[in-house]
Amino acid sequence: MDVPLYLRPRVDPPLAELLGAAPFLHSLVDALGSPLNVLLPGTAAENAARFRAVYRRHHLAGRVYFAHKANRSAALLRRLAVEDPAAVGVDVASLEELRHALGSGFTGDRIMATGPKDPEFLWLAARVGATVNLDSPGELDQLALLVRKYGLGRVQVLARLSGFESADAHGGAGTRLLSRRSRFGTPLRDAEALLSTVERHLDAVELAGVAYHLDTTGVEEKVRALERCVLFMDECRGRGLSPRAVDIGGGFGVGYVADAGEWERWTTALSEAVLGSRPPLTWRGHGYGLRNEGGTVRGTAALYPGHRPTAGPGYLDELLATPAPVLGRPPATLLLEHLHDLHIEPGRALADQCGLSLARVLDVRPTDEGHLVRLGMNSGDMTLEQHGVLVDPVLLPRAAADPLPPPDAPGDGEEGPVGVFLAGNLCLEADLITRRMVFLPRLPRTGDLLAFVNTAGYAMDFHAHHAQRQPVARTVAVEREGGSWRWCLDEEYWPITHPGGTPA
Repeated sequence: MDVPLYLRPRVDPPLAELLGAAPFLHSLVDALGSPLNVLLPGTAAENAARFRAVYRRHHLAGRVYFAHKANRSAALLRRLAVEDPAAVGVDVASLEELRHALGSGFTGDRIMATGPKDPEFLWLAARVGATVNLDSPGELDQLALLVRKYGLGRVQVLARLSGFESADAHGGAGTRLLSRRSRFGTPLRDAEALLSTVERHLDAVELAGVAYHLDTTGVEEKVRALERCVLFMDECRGRGLSPRAVDIGGGFGVGYVADAGEWERWTTALSEAVLGSRPPLTWRGHGYGLRNEGGTVRGTAALYPGHRPTAGPGYLDELLATPAPVLGRPPATLLLEHLHDLHIEPGRALADQCGLSLARVLDVRPTDEGHLVRLGMNSGDMTLEQHGVLVDPVLLPRAAADPLPPPDAPGDGEEGPVGVFLAGNLCLEADLITRRMVFLPRLPRTGDLLAFVNTAGYAMDFHAHHAQRQPVARTVAVEREGGSWRWCLDEEYWPITHPGGTPA
């Protein structure tokens, strides 16, 4: 057979130890059903500490706000709520997320309200003293009206900006660079109207700083935006305002695939398969955005960069150390010179290695495309692929005594590496867990589990639904206690007790 094209996951402790506890994971699925989400709340706190270490390295103040939309879990939120109030907060993007954060132990002054806002969301944010990240003068008018009408205190607000333009240090005189468009924030060209609105409502709000949200992995683009925010805050001070923080949003990334070589081989093979120079890698020739036009690959692969040597806290470190194009100094230096705080809103990166999603194998059958493995899960339950993330699941045999062959051992199709397609439990042709052929150490058997690693950020419950009355995955929180694992339902987890509810 051809050499298997693995995309094996990056797995760090303690998630690696949890995967090694196959009998424990099987017992959870036996009790709670398939699919099942398993979370490690303590890892979220460890990730926050890693981001804070970058702050200390650059001598910066400010907060790490967890982007709640990445995961609905109560356990993750409650675990982060006990962290240093000056260092860790939560970013909420809806009324219900705000209510959940308050009920999980966050006080209003540790909450950043972002996203589209209705009057109820704005009122409660103002009522509890949250900071409001404003996208337009209209939102500010609405907020100020509520503050006056209900006699609320002045609200801390951030002016979110977009449409940054700056000179290109390498493009010659007159060359301008415009950041990618975003539907969030006021374009910088319209910032004068926003500032005038702030000045008109100074009895109701206080401009605490500025913010941006850029949907890009490009460090240089984010550095340009951060530099422009610092310059804009100088303009604000010239008008008698006192902004003191820059919120640079999220987008710090996660490395999902352990081996760079595997990622490079797979993406190269995808182009070859699209051209027809090798057998298809995907279900019915799906190209992930690539197509063959007269023997040339066209289009752009809609894929998340699966292997990222620099991600999460490392990405933040690189961003803060990259010289800005106009002033020539790194953002960390600019922030220190101006005595500005730095706020960030990691979602995926703060949930990195915080959990996995389990699915039971229901059926395995041969097809013209290859073996099709049907799981007790559907494409809304585990959505790594919907976010362009391609990574192999981990096979957990039902029988503890059922050994797995080495990953690269030759096999006869059932034993040894075998390529399979993973289908869901919905009565829909499109219900595929992954459109690519996934290679496993052997052919799965009914009753085995597949563990999809690192799903806590956006892939665990972001798209979950009750289509065809299929059950939505339950979620449990687990912690290591001595030589064994303890668990509880997500909604029963409180950090002041062990997962089983025994007082610490």
